Amino acid sequence: MAADWVVGANVGNVPWEFQDSRGKVVGFEIDLVTEAARCASRSLEIQNVPFNGLFAAVQSGRIQIALSSITITPKRLASLAFAQPYFDADQSLAVLKQSRIASLADLAGKTVGVDTGSTGDLYASAHSAQYRFADISRYEGLGPAMLDLAVGRIDAYLSDVPSITYYIKDKPQYRIAMRIPTGERYSFMFAKNFADAARVNDCLSIMKHDGFMDATHRKWFGMAAAPGSSSMTVMDMPKP
Repeated sequence: MAADWVVGANVGNVPWEFQDSRGKVVGFEIDLVTEAARCASRSLEIQNVPFNGLFAAVQSGRIQIALSSITITPKRLASLAFAQPYFDADQSLAVLKQSRIASLADLAGKTVGVDTGSTGDLYASAHSAQYRFADISRYEGLGPAMLDLAVGRIDAYLSDVPSITYYIKDKPQYRIAMRIPTGERYSFMFAKNFADAARVNDCLSIMKHDGFMDATHRKWFGMAAAPGSSSMTVMDMPKP
């Protein structure tokens, strides 16, 4: 019997959704969507979908909910819907520890890695001429990009601050050269006609009220969610 909610996630997107040592899909957003399904009395199935494929999968009805640290943007809201945001983030520039790169201004003639279709990809593409990148290499997930950074196939990797921070916490060969303020906020994404949209949003409100969201933030990031952040503040569903 099919699950009530088929959820698409770019598994390998640490710490949002990835496989643990036993092969189980875990992560911050997996905990959230699992709790939302429990709250809404809905059954759940997780499918691994590359980030760039999530948008078409939602619109076609192949999946009901997409998650993978997806930023709410006006362009995406024109054709898709989001629940209220639950995480604030910026972009960051990851480099090797010994690299002399300290900012975007140091990337002239360099190759920058990004995740295909991500806001990091959009940012790099929009600023490529300004900073004179030699090339932009696109990846399906953080892991392969960071491995290429380690062996010198790319000079820097542009991606979300929390993902990079989590990944490098036990890998001293890397460092974050620069935080790039973009004011991004993440949430669950679904089609505009998704019948359970309001129910999902209500469940996120409950998680923010009852401490589940803060406990999950502490579990995955080792610290409390910031007061006043979207992780702690009940909000309306974003409008186009």
